[in-house]
Amino acid sequence: MRPISKTILGLAAAALFCGAISEPTFAQEERTAKQLFGSVKLPNRGDAEPLGFYAKGCQSGAVALPTDGPTWQAMRLSRNRRWGNPAMISLLEQFSRDAAGLGWGTGILVGDISMPRGGPMPSGHASHQIGLDADIWFTPKPQRPLSPAQREDIPFTSMLDKSKFLTVDSRRWSPTHARLVMQAASYPQVQRVFVNPAIKKKLCETWTGDRSLLGKVRPVYGHDEHFHIRMNCPPGAAGCERQASTPSTDDCNSKSLAWWFTKEPWAPPKPADPNKKPVKPRQVMLSNLPKACAAVLSAPSRSEQDATFQGGGQGSGMAYSPSVPLPAEATGLDTMTGGEMPGPGSNVPLPSPRPSR
Repeated sequence: MRPISKTILGLAAAALFCGAISEPTFAQEERTAKQLFGSVKLPNRGDAEPLGFYAKGCQSGAVALPTDGPTWQAMRLSRNRRWGNPAMISLLEQFSRDAAGLGWGTGILVGDISMPRGGPMPSGHASHQIGLDADIWFTPKPQRPLSPAQREDIPFTSMLDKSKFLTVDSRRWSPTHARLVMQAASYPQVQRVFVNPAIKKKLCETWTGDRSLLGKVRPVYGHDEHFHIRMNCPPGAAGCERQASTPSTDDCNSKSLAWWFTKEPWAPPKPADPNKKPVKPRQVMLSNLPKACAAVLSAPSRSEQDATFQGGGQGSGMAYSPSVPLPAEATGLDTMTGGEMPGPGSNVPLPSPRPSR
């Protein structure tokens, strides 16, 4: 049995004291978990700890990735999803420096991490709930900083050739893209890196470095415009539910990878039986999450300034980039994306059955 951490004991005690577990409020009973967690703008005070599983949990003591750094920028700021476990934020800052060293522009553009207290998001993700997941754009950080308006409006760049089935676009994909993904997989604290199946196949065909790291690179729907880093549960995080290990081989000749290139994953769902009563989707409620999440939700807030990660030294402040929008030609994006500005979003279909990742 794992030892129970002081954080979990403290959260449970706080929840019992305020009635968050034993007697949920009417508002908590009526509102879904994504509504409750989505309405909270700041993290709770308390020790940092992931609670539950990546797709069923919350986080205590989150810190924010600074909106700007010397080798990163946070994107889609209006979503308020740049919050994570300190171990994740530290990793992202390290990765950003390593990415710049690989020639990936001046660093990385960081998408969604988690909400201030984790939990289910109102839209966009099933995971990203415990502060140990983060999305990295397949667009490098440009030389000139992006304004807040640009960070909201600039579209993604797909790595797929949309005229072909599950094929990487050779006009956009480069050896630097491959090195970037494999750099992410190289960190021992990274558990998985999710990419589109076509990207996994491309890496299988071309990667000449450490092939064992390819086992961490997992194929999944979407993920042609960004890749997804998932960390292991930090040492001592007793409330964090671990995911199964990844293969120790490159996993390039497996049935699980070959499955993606069959018709089955992309087949349209079967028509509903008109004689059957429609099944109402089951909403995730606060009671479906680990009990400590009720205390996280009801705990006092920590200020944004106090909770912004300060591990990166220079550039770790909260200030946005200059608010005056830059013209497209000044951002450098055209030269960093193979001579093309970012294209429209992915049109990859999303079928219903999803295999284990």
